[in-house]
Amino acid sequence: MDDREKLLEQLTGVDSSKLNYYVELKKRNQEVLKQNKRLEILHQLARDINIDMSISDIIERAFAKLPQTLPCDFLGLVAVKNSGLILKALMPHDFCRIDNFPAHSPSLKVIQQKTAGIFNLPPEELDHIRINPAYPGPLRTLAIAPMFKRDEAIGALIVGSVGNNSYDDTDLSFVQHLADQLSISIQNARLYKQVSRAKEEWEATFMAVTDPILLIDTDYNVLLHNGRLPAEMQGFWNQAISRKCFAKLHGRTEPCQECPIQEVQRTRQPVYQRWQTDSGLVLDLSYYPVLNESRELAAVTIILKDVTEKIKMEGRLVQSAKLAALGEMAAGVAHELNSPMTVIIGTAQLAARELLEDNQTERAGELEDIVNSGLRCKRIIQNLLTFSRQDQQPATEIDLNNEALRVLGMIKYQINRSQINIVEKLAADLPCLTANGPQIQQVLTNFLINARDALSEVERQEKVITVATALLRKNGQKWAVLSVNDNGTGIPPENLAKIFTPFYTSKEATKGTGLGLSVSLGIAESHNGTIEVASTPGEGSTFSLLLPIDQP
Repeated sequence: MDDREKLLEQLTGVDSSKLNYYVELKKRNQEVLKQNKRLEILHQLARDINIDMSISDIIERAFAKLPQTLPCDFLGLVAVKNSGLILKALMPHDFCRIDNFPAHSPSLKVIQQKTAGIFNLPPEELDHIRINPAYPGPLRTLAIAPMFKRDEAIGALIVGSVGNNSYDDTDLSFVQHLADQLSISIQNARLYKQVSRAKEEWEATFMAVTDPILLIDTDYNVLLHNGRLPAEMQGFWNQAISRKCFAKLHGRTEPCQECPIQEVQRTRQPVYQRWQTDSGLVLDLSYYPVLNESRELAAVTIILKDVTEKIKMEGRLVQSAKLAALGEMAAGVAHELNSPMTVIIGTAQLAARELLEDNQTERAGELEDIVNSGLRCKRIIQNLLTFSRQDQQPATEIDLNNEALRVLGMIKYQINRSQINIVEKLAADLPCLTANGPQIQQVLTNFLINARDALSEVERQEKVITVATALLRKNGQKWAVLSVNDNGTGIPPENLAKIFTPFYTSKEATKGTGLGLSVSLGIAESHNGTIEVASTPGEGSTFSLLLPIDQP
């Protein structure tokens, strides 16, 4: 019975059908495994290829995976350039050399038609590919797929084999998928490089700006800065633990009152502010809003500009304008007063001479007082003219004591009217020095006016201003010192660093412009000297002008 059933199966072809079924099933399973492997390779390539890779790196990474799924002796990428083609990358790196692509080139055909293709070509059709003798060749089968940027074919991916008929349609489909994946990766790499280059250029520009720039978020955190803060502002910056701008810039634990960032948040408009540090540095701060795509405030850019020298220059210009006006006025006053004063002095001298001839000595002495007063008036007018034309006077050899006496001769009367006593302590052994006399007079005048104003604010039984000159040896240099001391209100320690800042003043608006000490310091520095201040609140202040004496 068993032999009969077996014979029946053989005659009806049942065994043959089973065999064909299992062969077909095995073949399908192999195809599924092959496709899964290819999908795995595409997925792995997508994961492995980084956006910062070069095109050569991307082709090298792909070539390492391809032999697992299809024959691959050569992998190349060609790109369109100037209506022709150029070999951009290949693996192995030294497999071949292609100097030009002829019109019949398969790669050119694929790019023109934007359709992938399999090419089984005789060696003479591929003679433009010069293969390195170290590798087997020539290439006999090519699978070429176009690479697109949007709808434009920008190049092609070439997979080559030295075997005949190495690829079929499923292989070509895989090569096209691979080309599409590599196109995306290469375009991402290019975009990344463009963004990186733009970021580097922006950061280089940001860091190259000499003015301090800070980027602050809406919660007052410093996101970015260019490290250009002045040395005077580094203290709080280095000590601050938090990233808050009020801690970094001001050493505070909470936002500043009337913070400009809050105004920017409210108005979405730039805000400008002038800020003076404790060291006297004057900064112009500009706050600019940074808006996101939704037009919402994302951050605030702060630009700090040091305008200390600009403010000093403005102060000097204002002072020069004042002196020019004073000079013009003094010239008119001198012209109007010199003639009558000459008549008064001359007439008094003639009358005194006649009285002396008549032996009326006592009456002649009275006329002598008129002559002396007239001469004093002429000296005051001349000093005023000289003072107002100080910029026209060159540096000459001067006697510091004489310059002090000239100033006292002009304003001593005004100070005495304020019930203030002036004490003179002028050193007798003071040598001459080279300086601009009228400018030195201006410095002393500013010192005396400030001392008078300081005394006007106190109630004392005795108000005293002491004008002194002295010699000082300091740091191996001899200095001539002209100082003015008063027993007035004194200066609070927190204001000492500000008193030389242009336009800073503690006086009422009608009593001062805040330029006197700033201009005085500029004069001292132009003479290679300086001004020193010592002050005790409630007891008084001493301002000292130090001028170098030329060494013998």
